Amino acid sequence: MKPNELIAKLDDARIAEAIGVAEGRSTGEIRVCISHRHRDDPLAAAQERFRKLRMDRTKRRNAVLIYFLPLTQRFAVYGDIGVHEKCGEDFWRALVEGMRPRLKEGQFTEAIVFAVEQVGELLARHFPPDASDRN
Repeated sequence: MKPNELIAKLDDARIAEAIGVAEGRSTGEIRVCISHRHRDDPLAAAQERFRKLRMDRTKRRNAVLIYFLPLTQRFAVYGDIGVHEKCGEDFWRALVEGMRPRLKEGQFTEAIVFAVEQVGELLARHFPPDASDRN
């Protein structure tokens, strides 16, 4: 699949709303990124993009990137150290496994919204909003 084909199939408003709700309940940051490049290692590509977007500079190190590589039909979810310390590897595995069947069925928006909601719950539990947070 070409990146623009994936982008055309997404309901941007639903995704933006889900991100807004999730971020409003925490100090965390969530982004969705679709790469136009061919990459074989989705996690390494997500980590690189995470740094380029400067997501590793949040005050509590609590940002999460949901990263898609349509050209290789792969994806990754990458969370900064603060998030990972709170949830561990099992959370990420379950999140990816929850997204996978939706993606296989072509339910791209649903997969992203599912991930955002799950991440949002985690962030709200461990990183509640405070007055100093700037979104």
